[in-house]
Amino acid sequence: MIPAKLLQLMVEHSNDGIVVAEQEGDDSILIYVNPAFERLTGYAADDILYQDCRFLQGENHDQEGLASIRAAIRDGSPCRQVLRNYRKDGSLFWNELSITPVYNEADQLTYYIGIQRDVTAQVCAEENVRELEAELALLRRQLGQDER
Repeated sequence: MIPAKLLQLMVEHSNDGIVVAEQEGDDSILIYVNPAFERLTGYAADDILYQDCRFLQGENHDQEGLASIRAAIRDGSPCRQVLRNYRKDGSLFWNELSITPVYNEADQLTYYIGIQRDVTAQVCAEENVRELEAELALLRRQLGQDER
């Protein structure tokens, strides 16, 4: 068994954002965020605790990944998705969110633990590769047409 103080230090010193959300119907109310979450999002814990965590999506509440997250919450299952999120200053970042349900002794869903990682560089690199592949395919088609 890991001592509670060591566990607390591990969470507080993680490079990934860690949140604990209490489930209240369809809402996931933040009851804890670690310092990495504050650095990642620009929001201080005091500004966002006891709010639903949807504020990170800004106006993008119709993202494809959100449907999977909603289904996982409804089913009480784990889920991992990449979402467009926004920092307090309004800047976009791509967030890989992994959620895991926590059940109490009566087997009732009570909390979700969320691990958040900034994957903006990876998403941008993948987009650049897709754009280069499209340009290459276009050039190949043009060269094939010119040879005829």
